[in-house]
Amino acid sequence: MPAGPRPSVLYVTDLAYQARGRRYCDEDIRLTARLREEFDIALCHPRDAAALLDGFDTVVIRNSGPVLHYQEAYDAFRARARELGTRVYNPLHGRGDMAGKQYLVDLSRTGHPVIPTVDRAADLGKLPEAPEYVVKPKLGADSAGLRFVREAALPTGEDGSLLVQPRIDFRYEVSFYFIDHDFQYALYAPDPERRWVLEPYAPDAADLAFARGFVEWNSLDHGIQRVDACRTARGELLLVELEDLNPYLSLDRVAEPVQEAFVTRLKASLRDLTA
Repeated sequence: MPAGPRPSVLYVTDLAYQARGRRYCDEDIRLTARLREEFDIALCHPRDAAALLDGFDTVVIRNSGPVLHYQEAYDAFRARARELGTRVYNPLHGRGDMAGKQYLVDLSRTGHPVIPTVDRAADLGKLPEAPEYVVKPKLGADSAGLRFVREAALPTGEDGSLLVQPRIDFRYEVSFYFIDHDFQYALYAPDPERRWVLEPYAPDAADLAFARGFVEWNSLDHGIQRVDACRTARGELLLVELEDLNPYLSLDRVAEPVQEAFVTRLKASLRDLTA
């Protein structure tokens, strides 16, 4: 019997986006080359995605840069995708960074292992004492608008729009990468001053339980998620970020067999979605 038509994928990426210490475009060029083995692939800029949706079986959002750089186009994309019932990878109902950073406030309030976070002046007293505090926009990305202050404070009128956290003394940052709910690999930055100089990290059972807890908390039944955490001076892991929109994968930092396993699992996840 002749083979059926190959599923078509609109792969949303900004190949020209300049990221500090990383080349997003290289990752997407390599990934699309591999996905083309099983899918009909077309690449488009995030500003063009809404107009192209109805010509494809599914849409994959990858290294498209911070949404705040094209917020109006992204909102139009989400509205059009919902109108058409388009299958989007990752789905648009994620509870992590996809929806802003309110989740850090919510998780902190409910006692989850996250960096203590508040967004209202009335709650500043709930933060632990620290030599410095971090203030950043709730809808920020790539450290845009982030600043360090000596006292925990919110500017007048900024309740609800900014986050305040103690500046954590940590040993290193570590990221855990998942496809659907399956752990793939972990990477860490041994030098806190060089966030994107990453090396493979071998998580123990407690590390994986920590990371998996946030993946399970999120509402995505499929897609790629990256759980970013810091190891404090006392040895505990605290969540820094749950990236569930377009997490950079740093695939060039893992061994070839790990890369191959990731691509194989990604293909299987997309096949399940487009079946």
